[in-house]
This record gives sequence, C-alpha cells and structure tokens, in this order.
Amino acid sequence: MEHQQRSEAHLSPFSDTEDSAHFARLLAPRLAYFAGVARTEHVTRAAEQMGVPQSTLSRAMVRLEQDLGVDLFARHGRTVSLTPAGRTFLSSVERALAEVGRAAEEVREDADPATGKVAFGFLHTMGSETVPGLIRAFRADHPRVRFSLVQNYGEAMLERLRSGELDLCLTSPVPDAPDLVGRRLDEQKLRLVVPADHRLAARRRIRLAEAADETFVTLEPGYGMRRITDDLCQEAGFRPRIAFEGEEAETLRGLVAAGLGVALLPPPAVARPGVVELTVTAPRAVREIGVAWLDGHPDTPPVAAFKKFLLSRRGRLLPD
Repeated sequence: MEHQQRSEAHLSPFSDTEDSAHFARLLAPRLAYFAGVARTEHVTRAAEQMGVPQSTLSRAMVRLEQDLGVDLFARHGRTVSLTPAGRTFLSSVERALAEVGRAAEEVREDADPATGKVAFGFLHTMGSETVPGLIRAFRADHPRVRFSLVQNYGEAMLERLRSGELDLCLTSPVPDAPDLVGRRLDEQKLRLVVPADHRLAARRRIRLAEAADETFVTLEPGYGMRRITDDLCQEAGFRPRIAFEGEEAETLRGLVAAGLGVALLPPPAVARPGVVELTVTAPRAVREIGVAWLDGHPDTPPVAAFKKFLLSRRGRLLPD
C-alpha cells in the first residue's frame, strides 16, 4: 500500500500531454544511466563502464525512482536487481535509446562531407534535363553525395523550405520574403504555344496583345508560371480567358495540340508534334530561375558544397 501511495503522489501532476512531455524531458538525462545499471546489476561496475563517479550514478538512480514514484531496483549490498516495474521500464528505455542512437547516426551520415544528403526541390519543368544535368555535373566531384529530390510547384517548395524538409530549391520567380534567401541564376524565354492548324501557326514571332482574343490553358493559381502568365497578359493590355488550369506544362502542350487553347510556356525538352511555338516580342516574355534557401539555416557540408556549385552556374544553369 505504501508503494501505491508513493506512486500516486508523484505521478498525479503529470496528467495531460504538456505535463507528460515535461516529465519525459526531466527523465531523459538519466535513462542511459538507468540502462547501464540495469544491464550490469552493479552500480560500481556500471559507473566504471560509463566513466562516471559511482556517487553520481547512485544519486541519479535514487532521483529517477523518486521522480517516477516507483522502485526500479531491489538493493542487495553492492549489487542490485530489477523489480517488475524496473523490467517493464527497461524494455521501453532500451527501445527509446536505440531509436535515439539510430537518429543520431542518421543525422551524422547526412552531414558527412563525402556521403551526406542534400534535400533538393525543383520545378516540374526543370525535371527532364536541367536537374539531371546539374546532379550529374556535381557528382563528378562528389560521387557519393546522396540526394532526396522533390518535384513540385514554387509555393509548395518554399513551404517545405520553411518546414525544414528541403535544404535548397530551384524555383521561379525568385522569392522575395524576409525569411528566405533567393539568388537569381538564369532566365528562360517563354513562348506562345498554339495548335499546328491555328491561324497564327504560320508566324514565327508575335506580340502578346495579338492573342488577346484567344482562349488560354494555364497552370493553376499558386504556380509561378501562372503568375507570370497573368502579369504578362496584363502588361499586354488584356486579361486571359481561361479554358483549363493544370499542374504540368506538358499536359498544357497536349491540350494546345488538341485545340483547347493557347499557352505561354518555357521551351520543351523534346519538340512536341501538333503545336507551334512562337517567339513573343512584346512584352519581354521570360521567367527568372533562382535558388532559394531558409535564411539563417546552417548548412551541412554537402549542402554547402551543392549550394556553391549552383551559384557557380549563374548564366549557364539551363541547357542550350
């Protein structure tokens, strides 16, 4: 009965999630000590193996039991043995310590200059040629660096930067936000893509204002190319009529080929039949491509190396 009263007195304040988290932080520094004593069943031997004074270890075990309100050990002179509560606790402690050990090893491996990991995001339109070419060139000097790749639209990647899921991303337009750093690397000319049998298909160049009466297919709001399309059309003096909003530039090209509308798009990796791509002479139709990262976020050696590599590609990021 005395044992139960002691447990209730100590455990009752930790009844909700916030208090439980506080309790875990309180116990965490003592868990490795507890596991060492439990494995050896001898305080002196455990202290020698862990390189800490025996008195420190003894006090830590007493305080651990006091905080839990449970007897973890039965004392037998200089030796100890686990109580049933101690055996139950040890099972969970060993799993927790093993998980912490695995996590520590993982982050150390990810930060290794030679074999570490770079979490890198890029636009869908960068995926077929630009990014594979960049990684191939970088790995010529860093052959064992690993990449975790994310292909998405600009705003989604910036949110992943903020959450720590990405180290770097290639995006357009270059972000201008107080918590992010953006560096312009290159620019890409945009073309007005029309069906092969379109009235404008015989042209090579066009002013965007000449397409004011056309129906457009575009990327969805939130995509950088959609914002650029809207801004260029506004600069040309009209608001585009939208027939379809999609997520992939090549899907839009297919819909243009099917006659659903026209589109402002960057050049394709491979020419697509059924469409004609016209140079836009006015307004100046380009999109800036840049690299972004979270301001103040420390770089691991592999991330720092890849960032330096990307910045060295200013003006020659995109394939010819």
